[in-house]
Amino acid sequence: MNIFALCSVCAIFLAGSPVFAVDEVSVDRGRELFSSPELGKSGKSCFSCHPGGKKLEMAAASENDERLTGMINNCIVQVLKGKALAPDTVEMQSLLMYIRTFGGPGR
Repeated sequence: MNIFALCSVCAIFLAGSPVFAVDEVSVDRGRELFSSPELGKSGKSCFSCHPGGKKLEMAAASENDERLTGMINNCIVQVLKGKALAPDTVEMQSLLMYIRTFGGPGR
């Protein structure tokens, strides 16, 4: 296989790789984090206490980003036994974006 063909195959593979998606703020990344125990060491996830966003509807609809960030970090530190996330990280921004979907119309 020539070098051009090899580079093309690698580029196609890497373009679909989830490694690149982690660097972007998205609802999908927020959903992944919300459902995964990777935010802490307790083995729990946000979903463990809030399946389908249960009990987050009012906060998602009414709290400003600063207050909601504090609420998220409180859960991460106290319940999940993890480290607080800085407000400007991809992880926090993605969680905020995802949690905001729980406060939409008809919820």
